Amino acid sequence: MRYIDLAIILAYLVGITWFGAHFHARQKSLRDFFLGGRKAPWWAISLSIVAAETSTLTIVGTPALAFNGNLGFLQIVLGYLLARIVISVLFLPHYFRGEMFTAYELMRRRFGDRIRKLAASIFLVTRALAEGVRVFAISIVVSIVLGTGEVASIALITALSLSYTFKGGMTAVIWTEVTQMALYIVGAVVSFFVMLEKIPGGWAHVVAVAGPLHKFAIFDFRFSPAMEFFSRPYSFWAGVAGGCFLTTASHGTDQLMVQSLLSARSQGQSRAALLASWVVIAFQFTLFLLIGVTLFVYYGDMRLPMPPQADRIYPAFLWHDLPVGVAGLSVAAILAAAMGNLGAALNALSSTTVIDFLRIQSLRRARAVTVVWATVLLAVAIAARHSHSVLEAGLTIASIPWGALLGVFLLGVLTRKPREGSAMAGVLAGLGTVLFVHYRTPVAWTWYVLIGAVVTFGAGMVASLFERRTAPERQHDGC
Repeated sequence: MRYIDLAIILAYLVGITWFGAHFHARQKSLRDFFLGGRKAPWWAISLSIVAAETSTLTIVGTPALAFNGNLGFLQIVLGYLLARIVISVLFLPHYFRGEMFTAYELMRRRFGDRIRKLAASIFLVTRALAEGVRVFAISIVVSIVLGTGEVASIALITALSLSYTFKGGMTAVIWTEVTQMALYIVGAVVSFFVMLEKIPGGWAHVVAVAGPLHKFAIFDFRFSPAMEFFSRPYSFWAGVAGGCFLTTASHGTDQLMVQSLLSARSQGQSRAALLASWVVIAFQFTLFLLIGVTLFVYYGDMRLPMPPQADRIYPAFLWHDLPVGVAGLSVAAILAAAMGNLGAALNALSSTTVIDFLRIQSLRRARAVTVVWATVLLAVAIAARHSHSVLEAGLTIASIPWGALLGVFLLGVLTRKPREGSAMAGVLAGLGTVLFVHYRTPVAWTWYVLIGAVVTFGAGMVASLFERRTAPERQHDGC
């Protein structure tokens, strides 16, 4: 046992839990609990978005991608920028007409309550499954450090994240995420330079070894037969198109992200937070991919045995190879990412349940719903322990329904003719198509959102041609 490292980790866990819980006194209403009173500055919301977007999956899974491959994942990051521009132009103006608590209130305004509940239900199921994979990812780290079982590790992180989210609401989520993100970026930078110190020749040697093996390759512009083309997840075309649709769906229709955007003081600040977050995202993914390449060289030079699971490579290095103190800081950084993301997810799941289904105004009951969702995520995380790659597993689960969500949102903001029946038909068609693609074809997950959005939008438009207009179409505010 490395007692100094364990003391640092323990101090972090106690400190961040106390820090988040002390926002309890500021929670006077559902507006405070779910939107932080709309008082957070844009830069804090920007960092909160990054923390919610990347989480432990980035820290654990991204180095593993570069260890086994190259820097091709950065092609998807280019699509992330395009998506932020699309969201700023198409969605934010609608979200800031009146006060909304959830993204799915926009669907009620445009189509009606049934499509609102359908969209909200898709979010709840998807987020619970994807977040369960994220929670499981942290058990990999905790089990390496403490030697505890995965179930006990999952329960510990869930309980601590729940404690401050339950008390401090969205305000606690935003400010703990700011603190946690700063910590895990610092931890990653420190671990990267320590790695270089351990490799004779440093960065020059890493380049000399990894360069000829094409480990620094980013772009793949190759065209090939259709099935091969669509089965490659990390090509330029899949990255830009798939990454754009993926992020437009996640940041424009998923309550986990939209809730952060709605917490801004104004539409302008929300837009600034969204666009600024891309700069941090690009830096972050580049850093963790370079860590993966450096680990590849380090393992080769030292002739170390490969871990049985690629996702264990980086956390195992942190704990076993970093100096005392630095290891504790780096592991605490990974725990920071996990707790920040879990807190945001709990708040988003709770707000959607309370606002879109239960329609209650009681802060006490809203907190009770948060506890229920913590229990659900704990169960999903325990069931997700057999994932091959935690990063790709989380993104794949989320990508299956996000296309349908994005398609129906685009149907709502870009068209006037389709009504609720057409929108529901489009969602069902989009979901069915992506499920078929996932289970019956080799098409990569990076294409799922694009396919689902196009099918949902197209099916909704076709269905609207057959709708009977038995009454004048309602004029909804906000669209």
